[in-house]
Amino acid sequence: MGALAWLVIPLLGICAAAVWARWAAHGKASGDGASLAGYERFRQAMQRPPSGRRTPPADEDEDSPEGPVAGSVP
Repeated sequence: MGALAWLVIPLLGICAAAVWARWAAHGKASGDGASLAGYERFRQAMQRPPSGRRTPPADEDEDSPEGPVAGSVP
């Protein structure tokens, strides 16, 4: 009987996990259209440059000075 108990307990655990997983997945919506549409608008807004400002060329660093820095740099 002892060896049979070692086999039955894991099988009962597997069955309980399968029942719980099926119950947990029941009734969930497959997608949220409004949220996805909002994310798409956000992504498109981040890809275009702000109106009225020029975008610096890729090799130009916006915060760098034109010449060498005088004095010590902290």
